[in-house]
Amino acid sequence: MCGISGIVSSNPAKINEQRLKNMTDVLTHRGPDGEGIWINKSNQAGLAHRRLSIIDLSPAGAQPMHYLDRYTIVHNGEIYNYRELRDLLQSKDYTFVSHTDTEVILAAYDHFGTGCLQHFDGMFAFAIWDEKEQQLFLARDRFGEKPLFFYQDEHEFIFASELKALWAAGVRKDPNKKMLFNFLTIGYTQNPANGFETFFQGVSKLPARTSLLYNVHSQDMETMAYWDIEIGHTLQCKEETAIDEFSRLLSLSVNRRLRSDVPVGTSLSGGLDSSSIVATILRQPNAPAKLPTFSAVFPGFEKDESSFVNLLTRQFGLDNHPVTPGAADLIRDFDKLVYHQDEPFLSSSIYAQFRVFGLASDSSIKVMLDGQGADELLAGYHKYYSWYWQELYRSDKKAFALELEAARESGIDSRWTWKNRLAAHLPVYAGLFLKKKRSGQQRRSHDLSREFIRQFGVSYYDIPHFDRLNGVLYYNTFMNGMEELLRYADRNSMAHGVEVRLPFLSHELVEFVFSLPAHFKIREGWTKWLLRMSMDGVLPQAITWRKDKTGFEPPQRDWMLDPVLQDYVQEARRNLVKEGILNKSILHKKIQPHDAHAAENHDWRYLVTAACLK
Repeated sequence: MCGISGIVSSNPAKINEQRLKNMTDVLTHRGPDGEGIWINKSNQAGLAHRRLSIIDLSPAGAQPMHYLDRYTIVHNGEIYNYRELRDLLQSKDYTFVSHTDTEVILAAYDHFGTGCLQHFDGMFAFAIWDEKEQQLFLARDRFGEKPLFFYQDEHEFIFASELKALWAAGVRKDPNKKMLFNFLTIGYTQNPANGFETFFQGVSKLPARTSLLYNVHSQDMETMAYWDIEIGHTLQCKEETAIDEFSRLLSLSVNRRLRSDVPVGTSLSGGLDSSSIVATILRQPNAPAKLPTFSAVFPGFEKDESSFVNLLTRQFGLDNHPVTPGAADLIRDFDKLVYHQDEPFLSSSIYAQFRVFGLASDSSIKVMLDGQGADELLAGYHKYYSWYWQELYRSDKKAFALELEAARESGIDSRWTWKNRLAAHLPVYAGLFLKKKRSGQQRRSHDLSREFIRQFGVSYYDIPHFDRLNGVLYYNTFMNGMEELLRYADRNSMAHGVEVRLPFLSHELVEFVFSLPAHFKIREGWTKWLLRMSMDGVLPQAITWRKDKTGFEPPQRDWMLDPVLQDYVQEARRNLVKEGILNKSILHKKIQPHDAHAAENHDWRYLVTAACLK
């Protein structure tokens, strides 16, 4: 895990060591263990790297790394199956001087070309300069766990792990006000229709599961998606077979993600996902003797999960480390949180995560496993019930009635009305109707200035026009939803020099889950049915069959009652009025504290937007 950056230009004056060092200096948190800068002989390519030593701690693992007197790489992330790939490449007469996954990437690129990406099980963002072809190859992992931003004009191509490194290279920091409009009105942190778009004008991100080829002489840039999921066909198999295969793939994923030459720990929220990761770790032959876990707890808060954390700690004899962030802590760390995120974020939930990774770092843990991804893959959110019911309503009304009743007995109060029946039969028209309705609501926002809306009020609101649950899960996994959570996890962990690994995002596991019919995700009123069944008898029943869904939520409403934080909000409002984004009338409105996941969380959005525009 590291920070990477680079500049490619046909103009040698654009590339110098000081400019590259400026970029690496602001990425020190991503790689506190070492620094490397390389410029090729013709001064047309410069690569820079900050190192977080995880695998092969020796100098042989330093980057930029060279191979065959032709390729030079900077790499951020981990290839978890690098040992297996190394053996394969050695059988084809490739030799290695290190024990790193980075050198395996280089050999795989030489052997397979751009097709090497199909062989990687990992999270990564890397750049390979090919001296012979005079071109740069960039790639990002299948889910977007590791970030990669770039800027291109007629003089140069610049890339980096974080936006702040582009600013350090002299790229202008101009806000993308269409993105701001959508964030302020509906909380979108990405454009579902354009995976390249960021909150800043002229700066792009390389989308997940995408590669980029840039030729320094022609300045031609070619991007290509190298992987996708099939959602049209479902695999028919017995329940026992599906449970066994899911358990096998999750175990394999965890086993690979425990590969490390430094201590490993895990997050523990008390929910099903993180608890499942803990239980699966402890069943591995390479599990730590005493597994360190790290939790954010909020005693006295109605959504505190301390009791579940304590239950698991006792059952498995965990070495648990809790932290209890408060309003004063958030105020103290707010500027630091904004600095590391670079772009606006939806709620204070990420601050709890920020503190958990900080606690891990303080305990000398450099690798953390986490349970993100399960909700999107296995329909863990309550919003998925209605999509599943619509699918059943069209295909099997008896099963639909049974599922509706089972969910209500479990306390799910989602309504089913004539509108749902209509949407079930006409999903495309229902989506268009909702999109038009929400777009109108966005443009009628009373807080935003009329001129701002007139110029930048283009709605990015989208709703998946899928008629099956798997389609909606695909939308949230790959188009709009999970990438936001992965961004938070990456910046929060790397802010403390900690690498976060996500076992649910093994592409083999994801491909299998998407191949299964919807009833393996929701059944008898239970979300994440497949995961629950795989953990039945492994975890305490109180966790495996929990009915509530908390979502790692802090007491944000209480925090926003703090007078200092309210002053921050009011100052943010004033700054956005000066920028012509908000109406002056907002300055006379009472601040509205809301829970972290509330749809009306407008004052929080104003707070973080103003901070990110500084």
